[in-house]
Amino acid sequence: MKKPGEAYEPHLKLASEDRLRHHPAERRRRRLRLRRRGRRAYIRSVYSLPSLCTLGNAVCGFASIYVAFLVSLPTTHSTDPITLAWTSHGLAAASYLIFLAMFFDAMDGRLARFARHTTDFGGQLDSLADVVSFGAAPAVLMLLLFRQFAPQDLPNIVHRAVWAFGAMYLSCAAVRLARFNVSNKHGEQHHFSFLGLPSPGAAAAVAAVALMQQELSARANQLLIDPNYQFWGNVVWSISEACVILLPGLTLCCGLLMISHLRYPHIVNRYLRGKHSIGRLLAVLALLLLLVVSHQVTLGVAAVAYALWGPISYAYFRLRRKAPPVAH
Repeated sequence: MKKPGEAYEPHLKLASEDRLRHHPAERRRRRLRLRRRGRRAYIRSVYSLPSLCTLGNAVCGFASIYVAFLVSLPTTHSTDPITLAWTSHGLAAASYLIFLAMFFDAMDGRLARFARHTTDFGGQLDSLADVVSFGAAPAVLMLLLFRQFAPQDLPNIVHRAVWAFGAMYLSCAAVRLARFNVSNKHGEQHHFSFLGLPSPGAAAAVAAVALMQQELSARANQLLIDPNYQFWGNVVWSISEACVILLPGLTLCCGLLMISHLRYPHIVNRYLRGKHSIGRLLAVLALLLLLVVSHQVTLGVAAVAYALWGPISYAYFRLRRKAPPVAH
């Protein structure tokens, strides 16, 4: 503070501030402030990654519905090369988008636990995205595939029943996700099993069977061209038609299994973590090789087998409990 009668010299004040700024202790404090500011920005960016993955899940589900409707249209007037690239693959593209939504759904929870930032907002947003990707998208895919590949002479009541199966599946998915939000506990130790078929597993069964049907239909058309493979072409075509006829029933069963009280294992947490035996390692290797040979058929069989895991294991343990003891 300037004393009475003392001349005000601003250059002396600036020189003292400059010396203080270049003092080693002040430089250390300034570096520490910048480091903390950068760390806070990094933490904020890490916290936003789970929500971005969740929104990516919802966007993939919406894109699956959009692509499925574009494929079902008789003519597509779009000149966009990206749109034409997606629609050129038929309903298989919609199935792949559902699997891409599953990838984002698996990543958002792991990123949230990695950042130690699991919130109720993230859980609610994840469930809303799952309703779109694993509730509405598989139901729409099933309806459009049945409408396009089912026999044309079916009565109207069959088409109404198929629509009702899709609506029931969507309703069960919403109820399943609401129940999961109420009873969910954070942490990997609470996710070794699921009460009821998880919604990604149900969506995987529907999307994988649709993908398998598209692949079998294309293979059958190729085999039927060659007269030497007419028999095998008819066999593959019959399997493709069976997938179309059975898909609505599978969709309804998956919807009911989602709201059931049957236990389903978490494949990654239970079987792919920790120490493994040689037999389990060989089983995983065989599965990977089958995916390389024909991933469409392998995904279809594996997804349906997981969906049927609950009722088959329940029936097995019930029969084993009722079996009389063996007399020695």
